[in-house]
Amino acid sequence: MDNEIQVFSDDDLSKDRQFVNALARGLEILRCFHPGEKYLTNTELAKRTGMPKPTISRLTYTLIKLGYLGFSDDRGQYHLGSGVLALGYSLLSNLDIRKLARPAMQELAVYSEASVSLGMRDRLSMVYIESCRSSSAVTLRLDVGSRIPIATTAMGKALLCALPQTERDFLMDHIRLLDEEKWPKIKAGIEQGYKDFQDFGFCVSAGEWEKNIFAVGVPLIDPDGEKMMSFNCGGPAFLLSHDALMNDLGPRLVQLVRNVEVNMGRR
Repeated sequence: MDNEIQVFSDDDLSKDRQFVNALARGLEILRCFHPGEKYLTNTELAKRTGMPKPTISRLTYTLIKLGYLGFSDDRGQYHLGSGVLALGYSLLSNLDIRKLARPAMQELAVYSEASVSLGMRDRLSMVYIESCRSSSAVTLRLDVGSRIPIATTAMGKALLCALPQTERDFLMDHIRLLDEEKWPKIKAGIEQGYKDFQDFGFCVSAGEWEKNIFAVGVPLIDPDGEKMMSFNCGGPAFLLSHDALMNDLGPRLVQLVRNVEVNMGRR
């Protein structure tokens, strides 16, 4: 399966009598489609999931019948169906925080001439569920549904900092397994993020994810405690200096999140 997002052990799951393996395999097929990839072949699905082609064929047939996949006869390739869109829309439409936060996010985006986004964790990635940007021609253009790594981004590190210790250790262990060669540098960045979070209430990513991208991140937990989310404010390094992140945009993002928490009725 896709190692970038695989954070559970097949051996562990085989011991779980409540786990439905066929359902999990079908969902893994849907996860194979990345932003910008409209079509995938049977061979590509087999390679990404590690499943035999006959298994892929049976599962894709079922997913097509249920409306979660479509098939192009001309191309001989699969694409996501409207059923996936319906599920995603249902999730987004029920996240009241997007409506509460958007005005303040847009205001900060205009002020900073950068992008301000809100994301949730999906395995070892953060997925944008809301995004605002300024009219600047050089701002980041990552839209809702975009994925960024949890380990090297300000948004991801902020979320890690707010997790319970056991969950954070579990994720960090899987981040290590993903790239053991780069792990010492990644670990140092996460530890610095935790120190910054303790001292200032936000985390910084200065070229850790992309060389020329600087950002700050702040975590938020919704009132029912079921969804962990975090905000970021980021853009090109030549627009957002480290000093600006630490002394201006970081504190502003912290205040934005505190205001959202108040509006959500947490305090």
